[in-house]
Amino acid sequence: MINQMTINGVKAVITYDSDIDLFRGEFVGLNGGADFYAADAEGLRREGEISLKVFMDACKEDGVEPFKTYSGKFVLRIPPEDHATVSRAAIAAGKSLNQWAVEVLKQAASS
Repeated sequence: MINQMTINGVKAVITYDSDIDLFRGEFVGLNGGADFYAADAEGLRREGEISLKVFMDACKEDGVEPFKTYSGKFVLRIPPEDHATVSRAAIAAGKSLNQWAVEVLKQAASS
């Protein structure tokens, strides 16, 4: 399980850094790095809000888009037998492989 925290609508992955005995949060999907540290969840949320605000302010000041942009395309390589299995599942659902995969990926990403 990956530990996550959402701060002001932006997800952050939370890990533990045993070298400094603190939890580390790192925002994902940003067009640069923004991380934060604290000893507990309340501190992580507080420090995360500060880190995110500093990052957003710097982006605004520099005229930089704060969030990564994506093309909407990616290549997925899977074993032929898995390709056959997911193709059959898509056909059985009455969908193209692309439509089926988008739905499955969205569902997996939101859980």
